Order: sequence, then C-alpha cells, then structure tokens
Amino acid sequence: MSYFTKRSSPPRIRPQPVARVVKSDRTRAAILDSAFEFIWSHPFRDMTVKTLMNQTGTGRSTFYRYFRDVHEVMEAMLEMLQGEVFVAAEPWISGVGDPIVLINKTLKQLVRVCYERGPFMRAISDAATTDKNFEHAWKQFLAGFDDAATARVEADQEQGLVANFPIRPVVTALNILDAYMLIEAFGQRPRKQQEPVRKALARIWVSTLYGSEWAEHETSTLVRKS
Repeated sequence: MSYFTKRSSPPRIRPQPVARVVKSDRTRAAILDSAFEFIWSHPFRDMTVKTLMNQTGTGRSTFYRYFRDVHEVMEAMLEMLQGEVFVAAEPWISGVGDPIVLINKTLKQLVRVCYERGPFMRAISDAATTDKNFEHAWKQFLAGFDDAATARVEADQEQGLVANFPIRPVVTALNILDAYMLIEAFGQRPRKQQEPVRKALARIWVSTLYGSEWAEHETSTLVRKS
C-alpha cells in the first residue's frame, strides 16, 4: 500500500515500510508517481497508459500487471486522498468541547489538504464522469462523509446543540457544496487563497447546524460532551 507524502508539490509515492520492499511494490508506486506528476499539469482526459509508462521507462505490459486501466489508477489515488480527508475531519467528527472550535479546526485542515491535492481532486471528479465503476467509487467516497457527518450531527442533536430536523439531506447538500467549492477553488491554477474559502465554508456549516449567532465567531458557549 502506498501513501501521500506531505508536500505542496506533486507528492511522491512510496511503498509502506516493511522488512523488505519487493520489486512489485516499487513498480506500482512508480506508476502512481507518474500519474501524480501528470495530473499536476494536465487534465485527466489526456491521461493514457502510454503517457504514464513513458515516464516510468517501462512498457504497457507492465502497467497491466497492476491496473486494469487509468480509471483504476484514479481509484488508487482516491483511496489515498480519502485517508487524508478523514484525518482532517477527525477533530469535528470525534472531538469534545466547543463544536464551533472543532468544526473550524476541521475545516482549516480540510482546506489545507484540498489546497495541496486540488489537481488530483479535479482529476478524480472528472474521471467519475467517464467510467461507471469509478463513478460508483466516487459516490461511495462522498457517501462515507455523509454517513460520518450525519452520525455526528445526530449525536449533537441529542445533546441539544443542533435543532431537531431531518439531518441526512442537509449533510448531503453541505458535502456536495464542499466538494464543488474545494475543486473549483484549488483544482486549477492559479489556486485561490485558503482562508477566504475556509471562512465561507465555516459560515455555511456553522449557521446551518449550530445557529447564525455563531457564524462570525470561531468559538461559542456550546459544549459537546461526547
């Protein structure tokens, strides 16, 4: 399994640390590195097996030992992006204390991740329009956040922190808005500044869930116990 390294330029892929890295791990990582390098400066529609393998110095037959097609490469990228985004969401999803502080911390981390990975997010979104299997993977990715956020807000409702209303449709709408805004802001150059994007998302989330009186603030008198 490979993972993103923390960089603001195209990240490199490394096999996970093990006692002995086998050649197949290194080859798969090299193919993913090639995809990352390509997406950093080209649209997904121009990605082909040939363009990826030209950068690795190996042939097409090597590619097909590891991936079915370029959409399966994108699915591997999506899995790695999902890991980073879920880590960014952890403060608000699982934290205790002031939910306004927690949601602002999560949004700051989320915006940072998406700023660094913006071209990949756009490529992943574009790939979902051209392959049904990958479209399903993208929808599952989004649904995972809908599930986590819905459970979080329902728990906050039980504690009286959020008004009592059917939350799933609202969370779904908020997550779709997030994905669209983050891709538009950071998916192409020049990327927009991070802080205005974070503030806009914070205003929408806070006012929708916790009340407009907290929309201008990064703290509140609310207390989440669990």
